[in-house]
Amino acid sequence: MPHIRVVSCGGTIASEPSSAGAAPEKTATDLVERVPTLESYATLSAVDVASVPGFDADFESIFAARDAIEDAFDAGVDGVVVTHGTDTLADVAFALELCCDPEGPVVVTGAQRRFDEPGSDAPSNLLTAVRAATDSKFDGTVTVAFDDELHRARDVVKTHTNALDTFQSPGKGPVATFTRETVRSHREATSDLPQLDLSLPVEVRVPVVHSGVAVDGTLFDRALADADGIVVEGTGLGNVTGALGERLAEVAEDVPIVVSSRCHAGPTEPVYGTPGGAVTLDRAGVLFAGDLPTSKARLLLTFCLAAGGDPASVFE
Repeated sequence: MPHIRVVSCGGTIASEPSSAGAAPEKTATDLVERVPTLESYATLSAVDVASVPGFDADFESIFAARDAIEDAFDAGVDGVVVTHGTDTLADVAFALELCCDPEGPVVVTGAQRRFDEPGSDAPSNLLTAVRAATDSKFDGTVTVAFDDELHRARDVVKTHTNALDTFQSPGKGPVATFTRETVRSHREATSDLPQLDLSLPVEVRVPVVHSGVAVDGTLFDRALADADGIVVEGTGLGNVTGALGERLAEVAEDVPIVVSSRCHAGPTEPVYGTPGGAVTLDRAGVLFAGDLPTSKARLLLTFCLAAGGDPASVFE
């Protein structure tokens, strides 16, 4: 029987209610014991690396999870399940794919409803994750298991504050879907993300600035003051206002700037040649996030700079 290591980072799936509000209290062992069906699929071991809500994730907890994953495979496990808070789960899975080169499957999951809440999705999500982690066709990948679906870490985003099917891969769809007895594969789980050699501390600062109606360069200039790089969330195909675009063009040769799109699906693409258009920005040396959402573009730029890499080699 496959050996699966469950690595707990906290989040709703590990939370308990109280008069002061819910907070992560359960251990990885607690989670495993709450779902006896897991033992039908794997021999399980458990380890705790953090106990924080998803909205408070940081680089320390990400690298603690990375180290626990590496230790697990060094010890001979067949796959790893990471439980995490959903607010940043998609970003953390993406970060793990950037800094981790696993031998077997790494599957990240969580819950929208605690174990004690009616209609909790915690047991089914944990079961789906364990089933995926036992499947050798997902070896070497980092995926997200949620609501009977498996998504690539690169593509998946949280789309709804509390719906159980919140995790989606807009424009691409899941890697696989799970039924009671079968797994139906839809596309490859592998991605083209670079592997980056990273360690703590990560001291690179990459703020995010948003373009929109009547946005000028004021906030950009404030963010630029102590930035090692900047991500600008543009509109449409990766455009910004003319006033903001002029500032980006002026400093793009000195500071790495990546423009993403506020749209939920589709890539950035240089089409417009006005001062804030992507054609103009591209000619000035601005980089583009492609189909990465803003939060993941920020992580990729941060990790690339922290590893001493060239941002132009990892962005379009």
